[in-house]
Amino acid sequence: MIASDKIEQIIDRFQFLEAKMADGSAGNEIATLGREYAELRPVVETVTAYKDLVAQIADAEAMLADPEMKELAELELPDLKAALEASEHGVQLALLPKDAADGRPALVEIRPGTGGDEASLFAADLLRMYQRYSEGQGWKFEILEMSETELGGIKEVVARVAGDGVFAKLKYESGVHRVQRVPETESGGRIHTSAATVAVLPEAEDVDVQINPGDLRIDTMRASGSGGQHVNTTDSAVRILHIPTGIIVVSAEKSQHRNREIAMQVLKTRLFDLERQRVDGERSADRKAQVGSGDRSERIRTYNFPQGRMTDHRINLTLYSLNQVMQGDLEETVLALQADAQATLLAEMGA
Repeated sequence: MIASDKIEQIIDRFQFLEAKMADGSAGNEIATLGREYAELRPVVETVTAYKDLVAQIADAEAMLADPEMKELAELELPDLKAALEASEHGVQLALLPKDAADGRPALVEIRPGTGGDEASLFAADLLRMYQRYSEGQGWKFEILEMSETELGGIKEVVARVAGDGVFAKLKYESGVHRVQRVPETESGGRIHTSAATVAVLPEAEDVDVQINPGDLRIDTMRASGSGGQHVNTTDSAVRILHIPTGIIVVSAEKSQHRNREIAMQVLKTRLFDLERQRVDGERSADRKAQVGSGDRSERIRTYNFPQGRMTDHRINLTLYSLNQVMQGDLEETVLALQADAQATLLAEMGA
């Protein structure tokens, strides 16, 4: 059974938020309260449905004592109890601790790993995969910084993804992605194995990170172009070094002002992520890291092109639909990862 006191606390909080926004007393808090209200609404709807089922079962059980109603109650009770079991599971999921960053935009960083040119080409494939997945989700996908190889691969790319529930879904993509295929440059038809790393970071807000200007070294430099008329002849690129952590961020768009904005936002997000990792590390120091922990040294997935297979090693999920996956069809994998993470939390809570 679900603890009734916890349910009542949630309903009371929801009703308080509803009243405060309705009477106009929220003031400058309206945006914050509105987000909390929106997050609580589906939870309240779930627990309300659960309470209704509990009440219906109590009524039906009371009817068992009435000879005229007993037969009807006996017919209704099995269905009501089955519905209650499903509803109870739904409430348990709704009450699981939420990652406060789940609703935020995310920065997606992709870099080639082992494998030379093939790793760079695979990094470009991953970028297209995430772009198409984002388009299918109705998200905005914006490339903030990208450097390419002569063969069309990627040396490094940083993209910002914004929309509903972005980080909640994309956070499971952090880690080492391995590819097995015959490179276009391979004349002997041999299968090569290479890799790329993906880091998904929740975008920092101004209140999350306070940066001391004295901790920064900001340099401007000439951005490298692709040759010909695209060569940048002004010192518009911005390079920021955060001295305490050694984090370096570079942005090389055409506008120096825009580059400074991008570089500072990326820096704040990386510093915010460092703090999240530190806190998560303390929480999980005595147990094995779980799915979604953000461990970027972990090999999480293999894309095997000869077999048309994608395998996610964390949950032992194998799909023989690699072409569709590379076209951005990631939803089945993402939902399976979310379900596994929820099951882990339920087990930890003894639910």
